[in-house]
Amino acid sequence: MELVEESPYRFRIDQRDPMRVPGVVFATRSLLPDAGADKSLEQVANVATLPGIVDASYAMPDVHWGYGFPIGGVAATDVERDGVVSPGGVGFDISCGVRLLAADLDRAELGPRLDALMDGLAEATPRGMGKGAVWHLADRAELDGVLRGGSRYAVERGFGVERDLDRCEDYGAVDDADPAQVSDRAVERGARQVGSLGSGNHFLEVQVVEEVYDDRVAGVFGLRPGQICVMIHCGSRGLGHQICTDHLRGMEKVMSRYGIEVPDRQLACAPVSSDEGRAYLGAMAAAANYARANRQLLTDAARRIFNRQTGQGLDLVYDISHNLAKLETHAVDGVPRRVCVHRKGATRALPPGHEDLPADLRAVGQPVLIPGSMGTGSYVLTGVPGSPAFASTCHGAGRVRSRKQAVKAERGADPRRQLEEQDIAVRGVSRRGLAEEMPAAYKDVTAVVESAEGAGLCRKVARLAPIGVVKG
Repeated sequence: MELVEESPYRFRIDQRDPMRVPGVVFATRSLLPDAGADKSLEQVANVATLPGIVDASYAMPDVHWGYGFPIGGVAATDVERDGVVSPGGVGFDISCGVRLLAADLDRAELGPRLDALMDGLAEATPRGMGKGAVWHLADRAELDGVLRGGSRYAVERGFGVERDLDRCEDYGAVDDADPAQVSDRAVERGARQVGSLGSGNHFLEVQVVEEVYDDRVAGVFGLRPGQICVMIHCGSRGLGHQICTDHLRGMEKVMSRYGIEVPDRQLACAPVSSDEGRAYLGAMAAAANYARANRQLLTDAARRIFNRQTGQGLDLVYDISHNLAKLETHAVDGVPRRVCVHRKGATRALPPGHEDLPADLRAVGQPVLIPGSMGTGSYVLTGVPGSPAFASTCHGAGRVRSRKQAVKAERGADPRRQLEEQDIAVRGVSRRGLAEEMPAAYKDVTAVVESAEGAGLCRKVARLAPIGVVKG
């Protein structure tokens, strides 16, 4: 894939048939995918063929190969000009995202209580591949409440406080969720997992604010040097996976009816305004609300343990999704247009003054949460005015090795001991689960964040270092 370097942080893939727009990759040369091992740049070009796509097919600095869309891919389609929605542009873990909580507690004060805290968090956090959840739903009506109300419903049922909703994207729930578009199989998979971490790269991490780059913005976010935080990374579990599977199959069958051809069947899509497009968006919103409720339930469990072990509470800094398609208004060629923005392995980064931000954040912009790989630092950033890619940025470090390759690379090593030698308390279900997520499997998150900042996508506020991790 030939790239034209437009700046040290921006590369262009020139438009060629059947691309409708160019591709744009925000990265440094050292972060570009290895063309021989990773076909994600070809996926950027494939996404550029989608009907109704506007501006460009974008890739974030953490870009790597995914299903249809690259992970780290952003694309917007014009709703009024037959723009499509593609489940591959959201992914299987719908509304997978990150939630950051801050304690009124410093590392020195936590001190010898860390091990007891980690034991409590591990016991209170259902995790791994199987069933188990914080909230055992009584019936389908309760599940429908979750699918329609997300965090709002969880707070109504006593799992949180009203302020949590102010600090959550979409105030805790995506509107227009339609549980009727969620299959019985998806319901079956999700009914017993509300309030569970899952496996893979999902985690609950106890962190310390190691460095602050902007005191004013950090203060508004509720962060200060030396402070203890908790970061939760999880999504919509089996329910979201099944919804993606179901609607991909449905769209693949109807593309010819709408005269749609794509270079990769994994880009199966339908017009946003079609019955199939609306059905997917309704089911996707339901899965997004499930994911929001999932993180809200895990927050409630973490708060109980924190209060028991330290006498302190946990305030929500922000909750943001990084696998979602949203109907938004953006300027395209200087004209406001209603577009469907796909963000897959990418997150919104709203600038200061944006109307979707709560009043207490509007002056400084949206908190952007970018976790590193296990055992490395994570970053808090903020949105900036005039950012490209529909106010989007990266979502993490980005894989460079598959899970199988990562396990092979760690053969003979002891991942738990490696982390404990860095003074990181580890509570993991299995050695393999830890080996899959070691830092060698990922890009350098600091380089990714510096690239995102250099490209004008967002701006650094603070760096967080892990001191304890709970893994599935």
